Amino acid sequence: MNTPESTPEPKLGWRAGRWLTLSAFVLVADQLTKLAVLDNFELLQRVSVLPFFDLIRLHNPGAAFSFLADESGWQNDLFIVIALVASIALLLWLLTLPRYGHRTLAGGLSLVLGGALGNLADRLNHGYVVDFLLFYWPDVFVFPAFNVADSAITCGVVLILFDSLVLERRRA
Repeated sequence: MNTPESTPEPKLGWRAGRWLTLSAFVLVADQLTKLAVLDNFELLQRVSVLPFFDLIRLHNPGAAFSFLADESGWQNDLFIVIALVASIALLLWLLTLPRYGHRTLAGGLSLVLGGALGNLADRLNHGYVVDFLLFYWPDVFVFPAFNVADSAITCGVVLILFDSLVLERRRA
């Protein structure tokens, strides 16, 4: 019977296949939902779904929370470079993870990678990121609109932090 200690490490990249599939799923889901919004909503059109949730079509040329959105356009090139560098770094990190004991970290890296590629695709194709999920508390609070890629990045970062702060101590 093979145990983690007796099973030889697979060649570089083989072990990452299932995690790259998760990244690809996030990328495809993100792009399909954005395409549906672009095809069915006018800019700023808003449809109430629940008393605290609307679908809306927004174009964000900035980063998270519309950081640098009011700039003249140079920020798009900056965010493209950042997304490319981050995606390459995430891919290399994912490819070099040990095969065993790092599922949470691999899942987190995969979600962040898929989300980064989804928003990168928007920046390359449109010059902005399409946001469409809007949560709020009427007359009190409105959370900035976001998309599937942003959700994947957030969930992925939570998994990476959990791995780093909790699971890494258990492995050590």
